[in-house]
Amino acid sequence: MDIKRILLYLLSAFFLIAGLNHFIHPEFYFPLIPKYLVYPECINYISGIAEVLLSVGLLFATTRKIAAYLIIILLIAFIPSHIYFITLGSCVEDGLCVPEWIAWCRLILIHPLFIWWAWWVRK
Repeated sequence: MDIKRILLYLLSAFFLIAGLNHFIHPEFYFPLIPKYLVYPECINYISGIAEVLLSVGLLFATTRKIAAYLIIILLIAFIPSHIYFITLGSCVEDGLCVPEWIAWCRLILIHPLFIWWAWWVRK
């Protein structure tokens, strides 16, 4: 098995687990959704459904390219949430708290890495 296939399966597994987590622990995500967006519960569940469906879409050659592009769009759509988290001081009450530098690394390094990763496995 080549490295590209391994990374494809890892990306798919990551999005599958992340997507399922939106249903298992929805209370984790609610405070991370910017207050200016309405229906945070709906946004959370739609995000979870999208992540699960796209993770499966990556596994099939016929849907891989579109799934990868849609993951990239989804990741771009999540940027306001990451910025919102940083503006909260990288800490939400009774929820996720990390040093601010970690939140910045997630936004500036890890997020673009995931975008590149989806782009790379699209073929």
